[in-house]
Formats: sequence, structure tokens, C-alpha cells
Amino acid sequence: MGAFEIRGGRSLSGIITPQGAKNEALQVLCAALLTDQPVTYTKVPDIVDVNTLIELMGDMGVKVKRPAPNTVVLQADNVNPDFFIDKNFKKKSGKLRGAVMIAGPMLARFGRAHIPQPGGDKIGRRRLDTHIRGFESLGAKFDYDAKESLFMLDGKAMRGGRIMMEEPSVTGTANIVMAACLTPGITTIYNAACEPYVQQLCNLINQMGGRVSGIGSNLIVVEGVEKLHGSTHRLLADMIEVGSFIGLAAATKSNITIKNADVAHLGIIPETFQRLGIELEIKGDDIHIPAQESFRIHKFIDGSILTIYDHPWPGFTPDLISVVLVTATQAKGTVLMHQKMFESRLFFVDKLIEMGAQIVLCDPHRAVVIGLDRQVSLRGINMVSPDIRAGVALLIAALCAQGKSVIQNIDQIDRGYEKIDERLNALGADIKRI
Repeated sequence: MGAFEIRGGRSLSGIITPQGAKNEALQVLCAALLTDQPVTYTKVPDIVDVNTLIELMGDMGVKVKRPAPNTVVLQADNVNPDFFIDKNFKKKSGKLRGAVMIAGPMLARFGRAHIPQPGGDKIGRRRLDTHIRGFESLGAKFDYDAKESLFMLDGKAMRGGRIMMEEPSVTGTANIVMAACLTPGITTIYNAACEPYVQQLCNLINQMGGRVSGIGSNLIVVEGVEKLHGSTHRLLADMIEVGSFIGLAAATKSNITIKNADVAHLGIIPETFQRLGIELEIKGDDIHIPAQESFRIHKFIDGSILTIYDHPWPGFTPDLISVVLVTATQAKGTVLMHQKMFESRLFFVDKLIEMGAQIVLCDPHRAVVIGLDRQVSLRGINMVSPDIRAGVALLIAALCAQGKSVIQNIDQIDRGYEKIDERLNALGADIKRI
């Protein structure tokens, strides 16, 4: 198990380019299973979760080519559907939440699929009900093998249907769209997620010959077609990396320009950081964050304390709550952070408190951050990364802190951030992989 050794207290400077979007990659790569023709993807992040999915697809018979860095060509012309009952599939896919999105295209094209219990971050319950109920609404039958912790799905009788989702699940919406695009009839999905990554998936399916409408809304209509063909797809910049770099720049008094940030797809992320008092300048698709000695947290119009909370798109993404929280420790003022969607994502704040941050953890979902305007510096400590996003938040805290910090279990960070140590060291950070 690797670790980062960080010597903090340095201001960084320079230009950084965000990787391709991890959460988009886990969706659009699975769409290659919908056709027997090649699908080419560019700006694919070279990270553990994405590489695990590509490796898994290769194990099941998908041809994988990497003609250039961050470019992947997938051709699913010889897929083995029986691979899904193999123990190696269970072991590998059980480590990766995104593996659940293999089920939709497999049901659509081959009429059967298997889903293991989801893996990924340990940030709370991550149910499969939305996926399974969506497939059932299309006529799929499922059985659960409790001994093997495996859902077995039969989609041979699937037909278009009307689906009212109980929650706007991003992966659930993606899975159902992929299942419906080759299913006879018209499928309507109401209360669908409308994140940019879902929009990207729908646009890719249309480029492949599909018929998806309502893209960008919470009512998606899919008209099933008989066959899809190959295509080329460029991934968006990872909005979570963009937000992480904004927070990092402000917290460390750094002068950083984020290049090619796909600003039009960032939603309220820039505005949310501006509400912490952070200055940023948007020039086309680039974001410049100047070095700030001080930034003051805004209040609501009536003078009450600012609350930042996560919400389905176009609300603020839960994946950046940890980053905003640690950034606020370096600001002047008070903010209530309310993490609504997962019950374990704030448990990393005990390490920030140990570093000297003024934070009151009210309950598993809420924390009050009292920013002291850098009057008291954070101090370096030894800590463990519990999940991808908290790991990067701890990395930002370590870069702010005086002295040496060590972050264990950085495999979690590597799952979502490509060569983050090398890229930040190029800006002047002091991070060693040990």
C-alpha cells in the first residue's frame, strides 16, 4: 500500500490541465458493448478505476487498443456473456462501482447479465434498487443468489416502457438508457439524472445511430433501434478535478490557471467557490485563480450563515463537498457544510481537526467550518485516505499545513486522479510517493 509524504506551506504557480472525466468514462466505455463495431474514445483518464473497467471488458472478450496516450479503442465483436458467472469477473467487478453499468448494454444486446454487489468507495449504502427496478419496468426478470451475492438478469422479453425513477441516480439513468436503446418500443424515463456525463452518454448513443431525446432534462425518451454502429467520442474535462484545483489554489495562496476546463459543463461549481470569497477569472475554457492572501466567506442576503449542500444536477455535486470543506478552513468566516447524499463522507474531518482546523461535526451529514483567515496554520500529521474525494481533500490540507504530512492508502486517490503527485509537483508542490 503506497503513501504520500507531503511537505506543505508552499504556494504553487503554473498551468494545469484536468484529466478526462472519470465518472463519464465509466459510462461511455460500457456503451461499446452496444455494437460489434469499434468505438474510439479520447481524453480517457489513466486511472485505476477506468483501467480496471477496461481490463474487465478485455477479459470478457472486448478487443482493446491504445493507439495513443489517453486514447482507447474498444470493439465488442466477440463478447463471452458466460464470463459473468466466472469467479474472476465477480472478484474484479466487485471492486468497482462502475461495473454495474455493464448490465444495461448486456441486457440490450445479449438478453442477459449478471451484477455483483457494488464496490468502490466506502461512503455509505449504494443500492442497486434503481437499476433493477428500471430493468424490471422494461420486462427483465431477475433472481438474486444470496450465497454468491450476485443478481442474475434475464432480458429476453424486454420491451419499451414507462419508468418513474425513485431517485435521479446517475448510474441508474445511464444503465437504463443503454438497456432501452436496443429494446423494441419507446421508453420514457422520468426523474432521470441530467448530469453532463449522462448527456455525453446520450449524445454518444445518438452518434452511434440511437434515438435518444430529452437530453439535458429529467425526462429522457429512448426509441429502441435494431442496431448501433461505431463512433468516436471525446470525454469532458473532469469537473471534480477542476473544482479540486480551484480549492487547492485558494487554500495554498497559489496562482494557477486551469486549461481546457469545459466551463460550459461545470454548472454552479465556479459560483459555489466564489461564494467562499475566491476570486477566479474565466477566459473561454480556461479558469485563472490568482494568489489570494485572504478570502472571506459570503453570507446569505439576510445576513445568516452560508450553507453549502449537495444536490442532484444542476445542484452542487457531492463529490466536491470534501474539497469545499477543507478550502473553507483557510477562509475568513463560517459556513455550514451539509452532505445529504452519503452518510459517511464527512468522517475524514477528524483528521482536519487534529491538524488544527476549527470544525464542529454536528452529525454524519453536517459540519460547521470556522475559517480563521490563516491566523493559525494547519500542522502536518499522519493520516489515511478513506475514499477518493476525502483523500484529495486531505492532500489539499497537507499542502496548506506546516511541516510534514503522510497520507496512507493513496490507492484510493489513484483510483480517481491521474498522476496527481507529478502534476502538482510540476507546479511547485513537494509530494513524494513512498
